[in-house]
Amino acid sequence: MKKSVICAALVAAMCSPLAFAQSTSGDAYRPSLSTGDGAWFVSGNVGRTDGGTAGRFGTGNFNFLESNEGRKTGYGVSGGYRWKVSDSWGVGAELGYVDLGNFRVRNVFNDDAVDQTEMSNALRGWTAGANARVNITPAWYVGMRGGYFRASDNSTDYYNTVGQELRVRSGRDGGRNSWYAGVGTGWNATENFSVGLHYDYHRAKSGTFIDIDNGAEVDGPKRSTALLGLTAEYAF
Repeated sequence: MKKSVICAALVAAMCSPLAFAQSTSGDAYRPSLSTGDGAWFVSGNVGRTDGGTAGRFGTGNFNFLESNEGRKTGYGVSGGYRWKVSDSWGVGAELGYVDLGNFRVRNVFNDDAVDQTEMSNALRGWTAGANARVNITPAWYVGMRGGYFRASDNSTDYYNTVGQELRVRSGRDGGRNSWYAGVGTGWNATENFSVGLHYDYHRAKSGTFIDIDNGAEVDGPKRSTALLGLTAEYAF
């Protein structure tokens, strides 16, 4: 059922721009705006996370057929303002929030499965950055984004799956300040509404763990997570 709905939405999104493109020529990026003018926009995306295995941009272990631990649905919302800088380009700024689904860490000492605060704790946080779109045609765009990512705190207490405290705590939270980047492409159903397929990467680490008993520091797991999914945007 879900696959049918997605297919229908994609077919509708692909057909609408054809009529839009036929009615517009020359000026590809929002013809109703003059160069230098801008407009507010809101966007949202939903898709599969890679389970926290993305060590760098462009990597990850996506499995669209399973919903096991670490591979769940992630989503993001953002809003901002974008200026038209040429007949094809728009450049702007954005603020947003992202929740990248379920993520399970491992015990840093014996590799047993653990939860972070007596329950699963997905990588999530706030974003602030820049975005750009180039309209190859009035109906077809390529989008880019990137900037600052403030990851969620890992809290101070860590427990195993049966509730036993592991007696480790966060050594520092520097890993919370990091970056995100994304790229995608899609269709302008109208001058104001678009839908596409985007890949967004969020870089973050859990910093270090400190053994409460002996003070030893151990690197925590990397929590970088990517999201591949559908994006929709409405520009005012």
